[in-house]
Amino acid sequence: MDIRHIDESYHVSPQITPEDAAALAEAGFSTLICNRPDAEVPPALQAEAMRQAAEAAGLDFHVLPLTHQTMTPDNIAEQARLVAEAKGPVLAYCASGTRCTVIWSLAQAMAGDRSTDEILAKAAEGGYDLAGLRPQLDLMRQI
Repeated sequence: MDIRHIDESYHVSPQITPEDAAALAEAGFSTLICNRPDAEVPPALQAEAMRQAAEAAGLDFHVLPLTHQTMTPDNIAEQARLVAEAKGPVLAYCASGTRCTVIWSLAQAMAGDRSTDEILAKAAEGGYDLAGLRPQLDLMRQI
């Protein structure tokens, strides 16, 4: 697993496997969020297989598949709600972790609690260069 720290409660990862669920629970995660559409992965990695493994390990599991077209204000707010309501640290995963980091960044901008520079720095510390997202983050902070 390639777990990347974004902030104190939010981490991202490229695709995980059902076998990773127990180790994630042991590492202290409380919640998994799948941001990857089932159409991108084989059946063994689709949301239902991942849900079964996560729940067997005692983790909460949520599915919010994201694409460029579904990175909507409603989905941004839903991801933020899932993170806010989690009982502990969250791991969100997709193909590379980028979509999970983008939606976190947009949610942070919508909330207005962090500057655009701070949001981009947190993403970069996690290994994601989202500098191209700066205009959209600045716009989201004004809404």
